[in-house]
Amino acid sequence: MLKKSERTTKFIIETVAPIFNTKGYTATSMHDITSATGLTKGAIYGNFRNKEELAIAAFNKNVNDLLVSIATHQKKGKTPLQKLLLIADFYRNYYNYSQQLGGCPILNVGVDATNQDTDLIINVRNVIEKTQSNIAKLVDMGKSAGEIKNAADSMEFARKLYGRIQGAVFMMYVMNDPKYMSSAMDDVGVMIRRELAIN
Repeated sequence: MLKKSERTTKFIIETVAPIFNTKGYTATSMHDITSATGLTKGAIYGNFRNKEELAIAAFNKNVNDLLVSIATHQKKGKTPLQKLLLIADFYRNYYNYSQQLGGCPILNVGVDATNQDTDLIINVRNVIEKTQSNIAKLVDMGKSAGEIKNAADSMEFARKLYGRIQGAVFMMYVMNDPKYMSSAMDDVGVMIRRELAIN
């Protein structure tokens, strides 16, 4: 059972996570935070040292929810190749899913934090590197299982796959059209089978 202070911290993070994700770090004011939570500025700073620490916690919460959802979706697959294809399958419905978060946290915070002097960008880069590493591990597991070509460069493929996904996320949101994502995921499925699968 969570202590009262832990419940308050959790409440603050869950309440402001969509706000930071939608408005960005700079545009999110302390007034936004206190209005949304109903807490005073002193209560907020009693749980977080500063706005940046809260923004990082909010980002981590959004990203963790996203990664758990992807991992859960991948459990439908039994083999590494199937799990790779299920990544593309998950992103087909990403527009609706990410609306609950206020948009794509990796894209939104990544673009916003690139131009800010904060540790947020370090956190975004760490998530991207971790995600690409996990994709590369699936490729390696597929090689060991004999269903993926040994000649495939695991990390290079992971970068290409994730770059394609995030590019589609950008186009989908800028153009407000989920068809960009569905079309891109068709291409990703073809790419996975063509470049990795042993026929």
